Amino acid sequence: MSKKKLVVLTGAGVSAESGLKTFRDSDGLWEGYNIEDVATPRAWRRNPQLVLDFYNLRRKNVLEAQPNAAHIGLAELEKSFDVTIITQNIDDLHERAGSTNVLHLHGEILKMRSEKDHGLVYEIKGDIKLGDMAEDGQQLRPHIVWFEEPVPRIEEAIPIVRNADYFVVVGTSLVVYPAAGLVNYAPWNIPKYIIDKRIPYTSELMNIKAIEKPASEGVRELVALLDGNS
Repeated sequence: MSKKKLVVLTGAGVSAESGLKTFRDSDGLWEGYNIEDVATPRAWRRNPQLVLDFYNLRRKNVLEAQPNAAHIGLAELEKSFDVTIITQNIDDLHERAGSTNVLHLHGEILKMRSEKDHGLVYEIKGDIKLGDMAEDGQQLRPHIVWFEEPVPRIEEAIPIVRNADYFVVVGTSLVVYPAAGLVNYAPWNIPKYIIDKRIPYTSELMNIKAIEKPASEGVRELVALLDGNS
């Protein structure tokens, strides 16, 4: 018998317990920087060195971090379900925890690409430097979807959510669009679960169970709830 489709939308709250901070923790500052200075196309045009320095440090942080119990618990659900993780996170902690089907909406910190040709993407574990060029002769930049840029993989994510048998949201405030809008594509009659330290407003959604806990505790509870449904 084929496994039921479990779709999980994850946000920064999943990786927070691994020591990776989110800018929403501190009044719009991300590691002490204004978002406008490090995470927009205008910032890149104005001061590419600052942007590269910022993301080079984020890359080091990710490589030093380890998956936590939330990442591991979601990966283990693959034993019982056909799991797709749709993540807003740019780290690779889901993959390192064992998840095999991960869609990164906002890009990946361990990749870089040409600033002109979005299809020229390369893996990177060290630093990107000014003067590092892609095959097309253009400067390499982090393979990240910045604020004010389109989110191309959202179109890929919508049919995945539409076909879910179970839909779970973990560690996201549901305020960053278009990712937050994915919730509205889940079939109205399927079971839905939302896990966060502070549950956002979701009262218009049908069949939703709120688990107001940090990601690792919440995922543990989720696994117990789903145990009889696989």
